[in-house]
Amino acid sequence: MSDLLDRMRRDPAGDWTIRDVEIVCRRYGILCEPARGAGSHYKVAHKLLAEKLTVPCKRPIKSVYIRELVAFVDAVRDL
Repeated sequence: MSDLLDRMRRDPAGDWTIRDVEIVCRRYGILCEPARGAGSHYKVAHKLLAEKLTVPCKRPIKSVYIRELVAFVDAVRDL
């Protein structure tokens, strides 16, 4: 699973999907859930971090969101 995170780190502009984001989050115990109602973004959060991310589920996910996700996972791993 860390292979997927490493690939995201090396190529944030790749053709990433929300499914890839969910897989990485699950691997590191990070909550990744769709917006309630008619929203098009997923909420990414961890119980020990105050910061929360929103990631659009449109494909491909822009590199800025992948970079934020990688930094978020790194913060969780450093806990």
